[in-house]
This record gives sequence, C-alpha cells and structure tokens, in this order.
Amino acid sequence: MIAIGCDHGGLNIKNAVIDYLKENGIDYRDFGCDSPESVDYPIYAYQVAKAVSDGEAKFGIICCGTGIGVSMVANKVKGVRAAVCTDAFCAEMTRRHNNSNVLCMGGRVIDEATAVKLADIYLHTSFEGGRHEKRVQMITDIENGNFVIND
Repeated sequence: MIAIGCDHGGLNIKNAVIDYLKENGIDYRDFGCDSPESVDYPIYAYQVAKAVSDGEAKFGIICCGTGIGVSMVANKVKGVRAAVCTDAFCAEMTRRHNNSNVLCMGGRVIDEATAVKLADIYLHTSFEGGRHEKRVQMITDIENGNFVIND
C-alpha cells in the first residue's frame, strides 16, 4: 500500500499520481488535502510518514510546492528516509542507493507528467543493498543516537 498526501501546493501532482496508481491497480491511501485552499503541510506530511513508519504503507509519496518542507517533516519520523526528487535519476538512485521509503515532490517545480514518471520509477526500483546497506545502517544509527565514527 502507498500512503500519499499533499498540501495545496502539491494538490495537482498528487491527483495525477493517484490517477496513475488507480490505472495500475496499486493500492493507496490518500491522507489529503483535497482543496487548493492553503493548509499546513506538516499535518499531511506527518500522516504519510507515520503510515510508513508504522508499517501500514510500504512507501509514501508527499507533495507540496517544492517537496522540501514535506521532506523535512517526514525525515523527523523514526524509520523514514524521505527524498526530494525532481528528475528520473534522483528517483531511481534514492531507491537503489539510499533505500528511501518516502518520495517528496514539488508541484511548483515539476509538472504532472513528470510527477507520474518519477512515482513510477520510484515504485519500481529496488534497493541494491551491498555496499549501500552499511550506509543506510549508518543513517539508522544516527537516528537512534548510536552513531560512532571509527577513525
């Protein structure tokens, strides 16, 4: 299941991604918002990130004006590795190398077709593991206050 949400700045690209999810039979839960009226993005970003953190959703997709604000919120939630992506290379690499679990995009930065393309790449790219596993574990150790730099 994919958790998805947005603020007013990401509404159009969120709706385009939802259409893509529906067309491809991908289960999702929409956490809102559903209007172009101004809302507070932390509310929606937190709900999506929490769904991923709690294991309710495999991945999250959060959209705002730039993707930056929602990524900052999502990365405060334990177990979440959120990445802002604006192109195909970043969408692929954040899955392959960082094992990110929340895709963040900006409706004032990319258009609807690009958002759908990035979501497709993101959802269909696997984590490579290998040498990247150690680095992802370092992120987890930092999050848990257990990071030690060995010289």
